[in-house]
Amino acid sequence: MTSPQLPAPFDPASTELGCWLKVPSSISAEAASLLGFDYICIDMQHGLVSQSDLTPMLQAVHPHSPRALVRVPGNDPSTIGWCLDAGATGVIVPLINSADEAEAAVRACMYPPRGDRSTGPARAAIIYGDDYVHTSDGSTQCIPMIETTGALGSLDKILSLAGVNAVYVGPSDLSVNLGLGPGNHDGEAAFDEALVAVVEACARHGVVPGIHANPSLAARRLEQGFRIVTIAEDLGGMQGAMAGALSAIRGG
Repeated sequence: MTSPQLPAPFDPASTELGCWLKVPSSISAEAASLLGFDYICIDMQHGLVSQSDLTPMLQAVHPHSPRALVRVPGNDPSTIGWCLDAGATGVIVPLINSADEAEAAVRACMYPPRGDRSTGPARAAIIYGDDYVHTSDGSTQCIPMIETTGALGSLDKILSLAGVNAVYVGPSDLSVNLGLGPGNHDGEAAFDEALVAVVEACARHGVVPGIHANPSLAARRLEQGFRIVTIAEDLGGMQGAMAGALSAIRGG
């Protein structure tokens, strides 16, 4: 039997639209993965997904969406390795403040000699074959989040690291760190300038810029130059659909 290949790293010339999963449900993960998103990201930082929830969700996603990412709770090597061993094709790592922290995240994703990842890929080897340990470093995605002033000040150093071919902006934490408060702050000079800085730095280094968005912001983010854009999430989508149905019947 021929094993499937890990998906190729993100391509700066392509646009990928994704769905974010916060609810610990393999059924909702399967439903989302059947819709044709370019990637699915399971959120273990602000979502309600535990380690015991993750593997069934990855099992539900993999047959339908080859790019299955996990946002890990933090920059912890054991958690990063565990998610990859469970079959995630990459990790999004929050609250990176420096090139040293980004390098630590990369090393947690890569096997020696490039990194420090422990050898024992468990489910990943079942999916991707016995050569996984020897072949995965070139395709495993380590995606630092750019959401702090420290990361903004270290952009060129972070983006020049071998093993970083994409980054992901967290707009809410970025806004808080810029002193603007949580939420979307389009039109605020500090916020807009930060997004421009990320996109321009990514262009200099051949790194793919990503960002968290929603349907109403997606077109603007694409115009700004982002190429990995999360446009939907399970919890918000469910609430929105329910509220719309209720409003349509009750009015108001």
